[in-house]
This record gives sequence, structure tokens and C-alpha cells, in this order.
Amino acid sequence: MKETFAIPAVGAIIVKKVEDDEFILVQNRKKNSGDGTDGLLEIPAGKVREYENIFEALRREVWEETGLHITVIKGEEDSTFLDVAGNKTIAFSPYCVTQNLSGAYSIILNTFLCEAEGELLERTNETENIRWMKRDTLKEIVDNSPESIFLMHVNALRKYLK
Repeated sequence: MKETFAIPAVGAIIVKKVEDDEFILVQNRKKNSGDGTDGLLEIPAGKVREYENIFEALRREVWEETGLHITVIKGEEDSTFLDVAGNKTIAFSPYCVTQNLSGAYSIILNTFLCEAEGELLERTNETENIRWMKRDTLKEIVDNSPESIFLMHVNALRKYLK
């Protein structure tokens, strides 16, 4: 029997404040995978490459999907590194961890709270309609229409928006 393993992934709740309003970066999925998730609302996210530092993976995925450069990843400064006989590890604490227990593919998503700067792309080969959404608008969608959001992001957004 062949074993199949969950794929590690990263996601970013990117927040910006304008005067008294808080905005969160969202986009619509465009994966063309046929799994029924195209068009769903999501936050920037993607898979971690083999031996890739999780924070570098997060920066790469956000840049590839949005054009933004992450300036702050909350908790990154508290991460610790260990090198024993050439074997390197990193210990970190994400904001929220979500595991997919069934569905399209098995991933474990480490979501971080972030700040970023730069100009948003209009679309990429995996996303479209990249935009800043008011916190209250996103909370209403999360509370009333969670099925319109990519499943892996719902728990982290609920935690953040409560």
C-alpha cells in the first residue's frame, strides 16, 4: 500500500489600516484544476518547497500571487534555528494551523498575520480580482457565506475576525 502525505502550505492574512478602517487582502482562486474551487474567495497562500524556509515560502507565494512584498510576519522574530551536524531546523509559531481532512488534496496550512507593501497585480495565472476588502465586509462573508471562501482559509479568518 502506497503512503501519501499531507503537503505543507503557507497562507497570509495581510492587513493594512487606512485612517480608522482596516482592510484585508483577498483574491479569487483561478487554479483550473476542476476541483470546484475556482472563483472562491481566498487569501494569498501556497505550498512550501522541499527544504524551503517557511517564511521565505510565504514571501515567495505572496509576491507571486499579489505582487506585494511582505514587510512584517508576526512571530517570525520569535522563531529559532538549530543546526546539528549539518541538519538544520526552524521552530516557529503560526497564527493558525488548518489541516484538510478530506477533499481535493491533503494540505496542512500554516497561516500568518502579515503586513506588506507594493502595487497589487491585476491577476496572475492562479488568482484574479486581487483587492483590499474592508474588515466588516469580509466578516459578513465569513459569517454568512463561508461556502464562498476556499475552505482552508475559513478557520483562520474566523479566528482573526471575531
